[in-house]
Amino acid sequence: MTNEDPKVEDTAPVGETPPTATPVRGPTPAAPVQRSVIATTYDLVTRHWPLVALLSSALLLAIAHAFEKFGGLAPCHLCLKQREVYWVAGTVGLVGLALQRTPFWSRLRLPLALLLGAIFLYGAGLATYHAGAEWKWWPGPKTCSGGDAAAASNLEAMLKGTAAIKPPACDKAAWVFLGLSMAGWNVLISLKLAVWSVLAAFRKSETLA
Repeated sequence: MTNEDPKVEDTAPVGETPPTATPVRGPTPAAPVQRSVIATTYDLVTRHWPLVALLSSALLLAIAHAFEKFGGLAPCHLCLKQREVYWVAGTVGLVGLALQRTPFWSRLRLPLALLLGAIFLYGAGLATYHAGAEWKWWPGPKTCSGGDAAAASNLEAMLKGTAAIKPPACDKAAWVFLGLSMAGWNVLISLKLAVWSVLAAFRKSETLA
């Protein structure tokens, strides 16, 4: 006999698995929340809506003038009226861009965005009227009757700049893509810009990033 304590072996009965100690872990850190593309786009567009409205109007005007300059598509009376809408919207967007850095922006953001929405909505209505005239759903304005090509007898007057050449007819689509004329595409674009204007008006934060 010795004074040493006997060793106690932690053995399990035959046929049974010895218990395994489970390590205690703390709470799993939450993964960083990634913003979706839609949420990021919404925040950027609505936060900087005056700038986006200005750039959108300038782009659409540039496209219209490119069709006229390089495509040889002269604008009709209603086409020019639709361009005026984007000139007005671009001007309002430029004013809003200047006001964003002033203390008055928190109070002017809502009315200015709604004004842009009303302008784009008016443009959508004007484009719908034009597209309807092209589809013969209703008659176009009398100032938009158009005319045929100039006769050979009028060439001298055309060279002198004294010939009265009528603009293209509003009820004839000069360009069609995927079943829609320029006026038809303008309806969709103007409605989209009007919706973005409303979203920008009622966004919660007006603080610029």
